[in-house]
Amino acid sequence: MIKIQGGVTAARGFQAAGIRCGIKQQGPDLALIYSRTQCSAAGVFTTNAFKAASIIVNTEKLQSGRARAVVVNSGNANACTGDRGLRDSRRICDFAADLIHIPTQDVLNASTGVIGVALPMQKIEAGIANAVDKLSDDGGEAASLAIMTTDTVPKTSAYEFELAGKTVRVGGMCKGAGMICPNMATMLCFITTDAAISGQLLRRALESNVERSFNSLTVDGDMSTNDSLIMLANGASDCPEIVDGSDDFEKFDKAVGQVCLDLAMACARDGEGATKYVEVNVVNAASYADAKSAAMTIANSPLVKTAIFGEDPNWGRVLCAAGRSEAKVIPEKTSLYFGDVKIVENGEPLAIAPDAARKPMLEKNLQITVDLGVGSSRATAFTCDFSYDYVKINAEYHT
Repeated sequence: MIKIQGGVTAARGFQAAGIRCGIKQQGPDLALIYSRTQCSAAGVFTTNAFKAASIIVNTEKLQSGRARAVVVNSGNANACTGDRGLRDSRRICDFAADLIHIPTQDVLNASTGVIGVALPMQKIEAGIANAVDKLSDDGGEAASLAIMTTDTVPKTSAYEFELAGKTVRVGGMCKGAGMICPNMATMLCFITTDAAISGQLLRRALESNVERSFNSLTVDGDMSTNDSLIMLANGASDCPEIVDGSDDFEKFDKAVGQVCLDLAMACARDGEGATKYVEVNVVNAASYADAKSAAMTIANSPLVKTAIFGEDPNWGRVLCAAGRSEAKVIPEKTSLYFGDVKIVENGEPLAIAPDAARKPMLEKNLQITVDLGVGSSRATAFTCDFSYDYVKINAEYHT
């Protein structure tokens, strides 16, 4: 498996565009992803009860297991907008379908931004027409810029690998820097592949990889109304169709997993106001569920996250968070590391110099490892610190 460039247009047969239509105060704010041929399709969406209109519409359409295009706008979530929001979401699909000359059933849409505000449809329709004109084989970068809100950098990933003598590619893009503690994916994520695979197997690949990537990601413990992960597969690589239980499916599944992991980690690194990227590893837990619970509880703790920002090796906050998780925790069997520095052994602090304990906290990338000592399971949570800027960004987001 080789890492390549291109994002959602790395896979053959896909085009994309990113343009400005005026939803946001500045910058590009509308993206279009398109396949020249029909695709198998699958999606995974937020479990928030207040689902955005696009999620309701996409869930209905993806029952067919196919799609061919996705229209994405940033700056407006089209969530909590009632019947009008649903009509606008369907209108976006209809309008794009007419311009691209494909059935409206084959067009999906996604939105991100402020909740509770109606979409400016006149601007969006003009934007869709512009995006259709600008579709290109190398439009992945422009599209990744157009879906950003508080993100500071675009987030893309792509890989190629061999299947039955053919080169197959998987590429993706996502956005997300705040309101991220998904129970499915991240804010918005789109993955494309030129593999030939059914919609049912495509969904299985998504579900098998989301748990240890996007569902192990948290910036601030808040789940969005709009979290969406959509994947399209058009078969343009001419590889044989991937079948269940085959070695080819394992290779494909691994590539999808790596793209998901890259994008989830990129979201954590670009968390709103973040100054540090953090991985919380829980090892030797009684079960994977226990390891995941402890890792996510630590990663979501405001006290842990602010200590990391302050570069304060306040290890008690980490153990406190692990202890209030749903994991089986036996204090006298628990050890803790900041980086490669062992801070706590069997529930008691070690006699180490303060500077040695603090040294790992000064790094931009911090590994926290909690050894529960009660089993053999492990899990990792991806997160970041809480800074002054996080409060400022979110205090002023609506205004």
